[in-house]
Amino acid sequence: MKTAKKEEKKVEYLELIYDLVFVYVIGRNNSLLHQSENGFVEGKVFLAYILCTLTVVQIWNFSTYYINMHGRNGLRDHICLFINMFLLYFIGEGTRTHWDAHLLEYHIAWGLILINLGLQYFIELRNCRERPEVYAQTKRMGFVLAAEALMVFITYPVYKATGITAAPFALLFGIVGTMIHGKKAKVILVDFPHLTERAMLYVVITFGEMMVALAGYFEGSLTVDSMYFSLMCFLIVVGLFLSYGTVYDHLIDREMENSGILYMFLHIFIIFALSIITTSLEFMRNSEVDLLPKIVMLISAFLTYYIFLFMTLRYSKRRCRPDTRFVMSLAGCAVSFAVLMLIFKKNSAANIAISAVYVWGIFLILHRFSKITSEEQSQTH
Repeated sequence: MKTAKKEEKKVEYLELIYDLVFVYVIGRNNSLLHQSENGFVEGKVFLAYILCTLTVVQIWNFSTYYINMHGRNGLRDHICLFINMFLLYFIGEGTRTHWDAHLLEYHIAWGLILINLGLQYFIELRNCRERPEVYAQTKRMGFVLAAEALMVFITYPVYKATGITAAPFALLFGIVGTMIHGKKAKVILVDFPHLTERAMLYVVITFGEMMVALAGYFEGSLTVDSMYFSLMCFLIVVGLFLSYGTVYDHLIDREMENSGILYMFLHIFIIFALSIITTSLEFMRNSEVDLLPKIVMLISAFLTYYIFLFMTLRYSKRRCRPDTRFVMSLAGCAVSFAVLMLIFKKNSAANIAISAVYVWGIFLILHRFSKITSEEQSQTH
């Protein structure tokens, strides 16, 4: 596969403003899980949460890839982003537990965002007529977005006629279509350093939403109990962030030439896991939520976050490839964490302390691994 020669792309300020809208939408998605029934989140609501989260992350991915490959920070790019920012508010407003009344506006906004992005690809065709391979790739991605938009638009009438939502099929089509598009690409148009930076920034705003959501621990009277849980939650968030930062800053090879499709796919699950961790920590002190389900939810979310974070190490520098000892250390910590959480499932104070110790244990392992690999690298020069 050939690589198109292009200058290194910098993250523009408008991309950062665009990301701020996603802080609002992430919060709206997380609000779906705040209502419990019969001791835990209703299955239908949880599925709606998954669907809404994946929809928003996919929109962000599509936008990021277009800007990465074809964005010029020009007037057309600005207009495209501002239109999508406006439409995202309708998606956020339509994200509700009982969303039937908002289903039409949600799907119209979703479809129009895809149409807007698809049009940008088709307009871009005029700039790559002299590069047949790039022309074909650009046109193919435009058709993927247009086809998914059509599927989104027909979701509403199908739901009204049958009571069945076809939205998951539209999402799946976009995912599969993008992967096929990437495999058929004969020229790498992606600026991988820019792509990794954009993924990092999305993770950062997800952490920002986590910090805002966990502010609830500081509400009410100042007691030893409230201070304890507030401190533990703060330590967990900081430890999770430092682990991601260690991988991003010290282990990932951001200079490699790669389409980044798998890298972004892995980040979908990282972001999803962080959102579940946020809700799980909010449930920790909620007596209306049964103990066992919320502990299982918290364990699953932590393990999902770390599994997909460590999977990004396939993009690490050669000297930073994980060895058997590193993998066994992580696996041992994960098993110990899960067992201890289940043993102390009836003690929320112990659960949150175990979670904090696990998170910081993983960070220390990562930090030590990055220091060792850095020292080995310096000795070879």
